Amino acid sequence: MVARRARKAAAPRPAEPEVQTGRVAGGDTSSLDRLIHERLRLGIISALAVNDSLTFKELKTLLDTSDGNLSVHARKLEEAGYLDCIKSFERRVPRTDFRLTAKGKKALERYLEHMDALIKATRRG
Repeated sequence: MVARRARKAAAPRPAEPEVQTGRVAGGDTSSLDRLIHERLRLGIISALAVNDSLTFKELKTLLDTSDGNLSVHARKLEEAGYLDCIKSFERRVPRTDFRLTAKGKKALERYLEHMDALIKATRRG
């Protein structure tokens, strides 16, 4: 007698909304940017907000992450227009520099305002 293996139906992944909006303490809050809200992407954006540019290696060390993880998250931010990726060579060695764009700066500012509103509402509550 041969035992049959039951195939598990993959549960559909719920769609993650890109932006959540809501009301906090009687006032509208700005949209929560889910792209920035992810821990590593927030780290990338924050580090670039206080530096004119950072290399891939500098970001990797600063955020204590792997090449692949940093690459994937940086690409998402680049595709959104939040950062620029400049590739060059330094004595035959590839170099990747990242800079925050004006759109990225505005997105970070909106995100910080939203988080500030949530913190203030929580402290009053």
